[in-house]
Amino acid sequence: MNHINQKMVRLDTLLTGALVPLGPRNVPSGIIKTPVDGPTLLGSEGLVTDRQGDLKNHGGPEKAVHHYSIDHYATWSREIGTREMLTRAGAFGENFSSAGLNERDIAIGDVFGIGGAIVEVSQGRLPCWKLNQRFDVPDMALRVQASGRTGWYYRVLQPGKIAPGDALVPLDRATPEWTIERLHRLFYIDPFNPDELAEAAALTHLAEGWRKCAQRRLETRRVEDWAPRLTGVSS
Repeated sequence: MNHINQKMVRLDTLLTGALVPLGPRNVPSGIIKTPVDGPTLLGSEGLVTDRQGDLKNHGGPEKAVHHYSIDHYATWSREIGTREMLTRAGAFGENFSSAGLNERDIAIGDVFGIGGAIVEVSQGRLPCWKLNQRFDVPDMALRVQASGRTGWYYRVLQPGKIAPGDALVPLDRATPEWTIERLHRLFYIDPFNPDELAEAAALTHLAEGWRKCAQRRLETRRVEDWAPRLTGVSS
């Protein structure tokens, strides 16, 4: 691997969650995360103590770990008002919380060592309607999507034990030009850019679902229906 010139940050908070009922329909969800104090095993599909209620759309090898910048919390407090959950990490259901890295810094294919594990950035987050219930804001998922403050997911290249306070050590950058911010701009701001879509469709380190989506847009000139994901109601 090639060493990359990127600042090293520390994992301020490591979080996992059990399944709990969410919202008026009592949908099982693992979005409510709590801090882990000591070393925890990170396996190929995520932290061993973490749970997801919807295994079709959450978790799995390409969404093993969700990382969210604590730096965004102050902005959210200004935009949606004071929320008790915004006083500490975990409001967005993230597993990793840190300061000093955001969607402009992180790119698809970035590889980090953390504790005894190695992880690779696989995709941005596709916000879903569970954020609406979590924050009691009817359009919170849409707000997160529109803002670009989505966080990102890792796949696990090497399982191992990790702990809060571990350094995220940059190891490699496959495609530094393909930041999470750029990916967001393509999929939500400029969704029919043929050159960008073709490049994204061929981006080896990007999760397969995103690559297939880019290819479909090239072929159909249509944007997929976001309503079911953002509202929980089929359009």
